Amino acid sequence: MDQVKFTAMKDGDREDYAFLTEHEVAFTKGTADRLMTALETLDEGLSGYKVTRLGHSLQSATRAWRDGADTDWLVSTLLHDIGDIFAPFNHDEYAASILKPFVRGQCTWVVEKHGDFQMIYYGEHVGANPHKRDAYAGHRYFDDCATFCERWDQASFDPAYDTLTLDHFRPLVREVFARAPYDPAVIRPGAREPLVDASVAATRA
Repeated sequence: MDQVKFTAMKDGDREDYAFLTEHEVAFTKGTADRLMTALETLDEGLSGYKVTRLGHSLQSATRAWRDGADTDWLVSTLLHDIGDIFAPFNHDEYAASILKPFVRGQCTWVVEKHGDFQMIYYGEHVGANPHKRDAYAGHRYFDDCATFCERWDQASFDPAYDTLTLDHFRPLVREVFARAPYDPAVIRPGAREPLVDASVAATRA
């Protein structure tokens, strides 16, 4: 069997859908590598900054690495702007949707909201509300998103920074996207893990 028999989904049978499931599961195994390829296209994205969008993503993840961040934080930080090319008006939600089945809910929330939190740095210069993040005041992850933006995101446009390569993070991305999707032991709603772990950071200096 090379293809399903049907031309309308309602006409498919058990054999058709077993065949499709097998192929779809196999296809998902390549998700991490496809994301790595998509990250590379960020080099072709928005110009004007002193670093490319890929350079910014790598620099953000490198800062997270040197802060002792765990795997979920590292992969989320690396991919936080992956939507810039394909979803420029909601890039944060786009990235969060990709990450949501595979990382802690804390990280997904921070990536989804980081665009609003970043407004504190430039909103007044573009006619936008610099205090947009205040809508989330009191949220469990408010301080995490503020820290993410301050330490890793807004600071990562420095061409002189010693940035790690994409290959450094590739095994971590593969590890995360090899997880069972929506595993409660991974998602852990309400759980918080520190962005900065000094004891781990000391081993990565």
